[in-house]
Amino acid sequence: MPIMVDDIIQLLCSISQEKRMQAAVKHSGKGALVTGAVAFVGGLVGGPPGIAVGGAVGGLLGAWITSGQFKPVPQILMELPPAEQQKLFNKATSIIRNLDWTDAVQLTALVMGSDALQQKLLGMLVTYITSELRAEIRYDD
Repeated sequence: MPIMVDDIIQLLCSISQEKRMQAAVKHSGKGALVTGAVAFVGGLVGGPPGIAVGGAVGGLLGAWITSGQFKPVPQILMELPPAEQQKLFNKATSIIRNLDWTDAVQLTALVMGSDALQQKLLGMLVTYITSELRAEIRYDD
């Protein structure tokens, strides 16, 4: 039975879609840069009170700039380069190696029927996204 990378990626997409997972790369550096720049300009224009006002306005602006950049995890998985998909494939196959399946549909049905397998794959996926991609995860309810 040849295990296909696409089958595993499709399975991970199904699991993350069911959990309504979204992820965003953290842009805290960009937000901090905006906050600091606006506080600096506020200080130049208004002195010490300008720094306070500039910091507050810059913080809000920085938060606004970095918000709303969450994308569905299935979309992120499908856009991964082949080398990253291979990494996920290797991690996932170590979890499902004992399953007997012939295609992505059967594999997905087997995994979705087992809470334990879903949790193991979900844990692996969360670890990959947070450590390898350095992204923040949220679940839409």
